[in-house]
Amino acid sequence: MPVIRDVLIWDSKREDAERGDIAIGEDGRISGVLPPKSAKGDVLFDGRGETAAIPGLVNAHTHVSMTLLRGIAEELPLMEWLQTKIFPAEERLLPHHIRSGAELAMLEMISGGTTCFADMYYFMREVAQATLASGMRAALCRGITGDGTRKLNENLSLAEEFGGRDGRILVQLGPHAPYTVPRDTLARIAGIAKEKNLGVHFHWLETEGELETFRNEYKISPSEYLEQTGMLDAPKLLLAHSVWHPVEELGRVNRPNVTLVHNPKSNLKLGSGYAPVREMLKLAVNVALGTDGAASNNRLDMWDEMRAAALMHKGYHRDPTLASARETLRMATLAGASGMGFDSVGLIKEGWSADLALVDISGPRYVGCDAQNLPEFLVYSGSSRDVRATVVDGKVLYRDGRFLTMDAEEITARARGHRQEITK
Repeated sequence: MPVIRDVLIWDSKREDAERGDIAIGEDGRISGVLPPKSAKGDVLFDGRGETAAIPGLVNAHTHVSMTLLRGIAEELPLMEWLQTKIFPAEERLLPHHIRSGAELAMLEMISGGTTCFADMYYFMREVAQATLASGMRAALCRGITGDGTRKLNENLSLAEEFGGRDGRILVQLGPHAPYTVPRDTLARIAGIAKEKNLGVHFHWLETEGELETFRNEYKISPSEYLEQTGMLDAPKLLLAHSVWHPVEELGRVNRPNVTLVHNPKSNLKLGSGYAPVREMLKLAVNVALGTDGAASNNRLDMWDEMRAAALMHKGYHRDPTLASARETLRMATLAGASGMGFDSVGLIKEGWSADLALVDISGPRYVGCDAQNLPEFLVYSGSSRDVRATVVDGKVLYRDGRFLTMDAEEITARARGHRQEITK
């Protein structure tokens, strides 16, 4: 039986951290949390009391293959950024580019303790295959625009081929956004999602202009739009961004199957604004965290997102109690995993998947860290550089600077060549 020995354990259901051992069964699930140095079995990792164990971080909204587009369009408003730079570049992407960009993203995420991600793009078989090879966990969807018939069929084929594969792949349906998908098509997608028990991943009210479109053209409130199209009845619904969701309507999306995904750094960088997270948390809406794609962030670093989320709302509202470190860590772990539909991911408890980030807390930035203040140290002082190991289903994917399931040198070299192909 594999054992992670003598670590300081914290998850979002705990008040204080607990020093102990994590025993892992042959099925990759946690078989017990025991006193330190008491678990019997093969030592997978020895924390020596100087390592924190938290659930693996969950990136609940991204476009991983956009790592190849990083830096090609900077400091532009969202619609100009999309229409003049990103969409033209994406027309040149081929399946091997998608695979290459996805692998590059996985290196970045794994080294920072991210174990799971929700991704919307195209040529998604390539992303699914890369995910399985890397050892990560993901909820994947094919982005659907226009009337969506061909793209929806590709999405459904993805679900048939990869849905549930190895217990690490979920497939969702991916209507892109209200401004790219007609309302009747969206209603059809929502109906299919309910019929086939598939989640839906949707860009939602990222910019103020989108809210104005609801008011001036659709003549309907955003929440009424979600209700009338059937989107709120999807088994799981990820509403990415939700920057401009009207505060007075948040109660109408406060449902167990709905998750609003906060993307603080992408929204700041594109000048889109900030999501009403204060009000979301007050209503106990399920709020997750995501990076968005590397072309708009430009990092796939969930530590950055946690710190940004914890600080920006405090500053804007002039209230240091908002978006606490503990709430932010929950957004980055359990909230994202449950929002995607992974029901036993995001806590360190018996029977749950052994998806873990092991964090070095021996350095100078952690002097004073203890069982009572570990979450605050992680969010305000911590960094992706502190991750010593990343574990999914009890399998170590990354340890002390080494990738154990991926050839980082080969992937990086190949990605450089593919970047030149699409930008020449």
